[in-house]
Amino acid sequence: MMIGTIMNIQKYSIHDGPGIRTTVFFKGCPLRCWWCHNPESQRCKHQIMYFEERCTCCGVCEKRCTQKAITIQNSRVLIDKDKCNSCGKCSDFCPNNALEYVGKDMTVMELMKEIKKDEIFYEESGGGVTFSGGEPMVQADFLNEVLKACKERELHTAVDVSGYGSWDNFKKIADKVDLFLYDLKFINNEKHKKYIETSNEEILANLRRLSEIGANIFVRMPIIKGINDDDEHINESIKFLSELNILQVNLLPYHEMGKDKYRMLGLRYKLTGFERPTDEKMNEIAIKFKKANIKVKIGG
Repeated sequence: MMIGTIMNIQKYSIHDGPGIRTTVFFKGCPLRCWWCHNPESQRCKHQIMYFEERCTCCGVCEKRCTQKAITIQNSRVLIDKDKCNSCGKCSDFCPNNALEYVGKDMTVMELMKEIKKDEIFYEESGGGVTFSGGEPMVQADFLNEVLKACKERELHTAVDVSGYGSWDNFKKIADKVDLFLYDLKFINNEKHKKYIETSNEEILANLRRLSEIGANIFVRMPIIKGINDDDEHINESIKFLSELNILQVNLLPYHEMGKDKYRMLGLRYKLTGFERPTDEKMNEIAIKFKKANIKVKIGG
C-alpha cells in the first residue's frame, strides 16, 4: 500500500488554479529558497513546531519526551533536533497546543476521501485539486497514483512545481495534469545557486520539455526587491519564456508571511532587510511582459 506524507490540506483555496480548489501540500523539497514561506514543508520527515506565545512552560512536554530532547530554559521550550525522533508525543499532551505536529502519513484512498468532500465546490466553480508543497515531485510515485484517482473521478488537476526533478517523473504524470503551476526564480544559474542552493539547469530544461509536449503551464515568478526585480533578470525571463508555449505568467510580490515559522522550527530566516516591491514596480514589470505578448497577471 502506497503511503504519502502530507503537510496540510487547505480547503476553499482560490489562488492555486481556476475556481475553488482543495490544495494538498506535500512534505519534502530539495530546494532551499531564502524566502520560502513554508519551511515546515522542506523536510520529508514529520516535525514539531513550537508556538512560544501559547506556551506556559508547564513542563508536560519535557516529562513526556522519551528521547529527552526537550528542556525548558529561560521560560521557553528548547528541542534538541539531534535527539528528537518526531514521535509527536509532546504535542499530543501539550495542554496549550504550543507544540504542533507537522506531517501526516496517508494512503491514496485516505487522501481521496478528503478530496471528494469538496467535489460540489469544484462542480459549481470550475475548480479542482492542486498538489503543492514543498515539492510534490519528491513523492512522484505517490503523486502519480493520486492523480490517477482524480482522473478516474474526472477532477481538474493542477500541480505546483519547482521544476527540479527527473524528467522521467514529469513525463509519467504529464497526461494526468490539467495545469502545471511552474515556479521560475532565476534564469541566471549563479544567482539560482546562491539564493536557492541548487542549479537551475534541470528546472529550465524540464520547463522547455513540458512546453514541447503541449502541457498547460502557468509560470509563477516571485519578485523580491533587490534580488530579482532588476532589468537583467526580467529581460532574461521574457526572452526565455517567449520561446515557449506558456498560457500565463503570474508575478508574485515577495511577502514575509512565513518568517515566524522559522523561529517556530528553530531555523534561521536568511532573507532579512528586503522589502515587498512597490505596486509601481510590479506594474512596470508586468508592462514589459505585455509588450512581449506574454499574458501576465500580478498575484494569483
